[in-house]
Amino acid sequence: MLNNFAASSGLEIHVASQPLFEIAGFGITNSLLTGAISLVIMLSVFAYLVHMIKNHKYNRFVGLAQWTFEGMLGQVYSVIPDKKIATRIAPLALTIFFFMLFGYWMSVLPGLDSIFYKDVPILRSITADLNFTFAVAIIVLLTVQFFALQAHGPIGNLKRYFRNPIKDPLGTFEGLLEFIGEFSRYAALSVRMFGNCFAGEILLVVIAVMTSYFAMVALPFFLAFELFIGFVQAYVFFVLTLIFTALAVESHGSHDEAQPNITDHSSADKPKRVAA
Repeated sequence: MLNNFAASSGLEIHVASQPLFEIAGFGITNSLLTGAISLVIMLSVFAYLVHMIKNHKYNRFVGLAQWTFEGMLGQVYSVIPDKKIATRIAPLALTIFFFMLFGYWMSVLPGLDSIFYKDVPILRSITADLNFTFAVAIIVLLTVQFFALQAHGPIGNLKRYFRNPIKDPLGTFEGLLEFIGEFSRYAALSVRMFGNCFAGEILLVVIAVMTSYFAMVALPFFLAFELFIGFVQAYVFFVLTLIFTALAVESHGSHDEAQPNITDHSSADKPKRVAA
């Protein structure tokens, strides 16, 4: 149905990003170009914030940025109880959040699909490229496994997935599910971001085509909605990065260690009564 609508309205919908040109044999796609632009915008915004804070100049935007950053940093320490690990994972988690946020918000730029180069739209949000979201998910996977290896050691980390099927058949099945889930959760994480951003881009283009001259009235509501969805999706990626790390480094002590230390008080330990 979507293809029929696109054909009748003259729209071309491409799931994959499209190449624009090459630099030294390396292909530059429209999503890669837009990602570079969003990165420059993000770094410029943070450079402005650092300049303002260092010079003790504050306004509402600086206050909002500080409140957001401090709140999210506090959430890092609340989700991951180990302060050392939380301090080390915080830069990655916060960088993912803000880059995902700026990258997603690039998809709501007016006229995103109206600028062409060799019949290819120049701008396309990098979060609408499955290659990018999948690459970020792989980075999170490798980082989480790195912290798990440091917390449990190589053998202890393997025991999270592989157990003796004779001594612990239920644990073996649980470990197998954990091993499968270790990959499926990151695949779902990447597809979720890609699907939401790609669908949002298509929604805005379809609304602009359907409303025609009334697009200036209808689009602002959908733009605001997509800005909110972008924040939610970036926040979900951020929180799940923390949760996956917390689960990976969580130590599971033995039942013997969990039992309280009960001392056997013999009669000899009891104070003797003094004869009257």
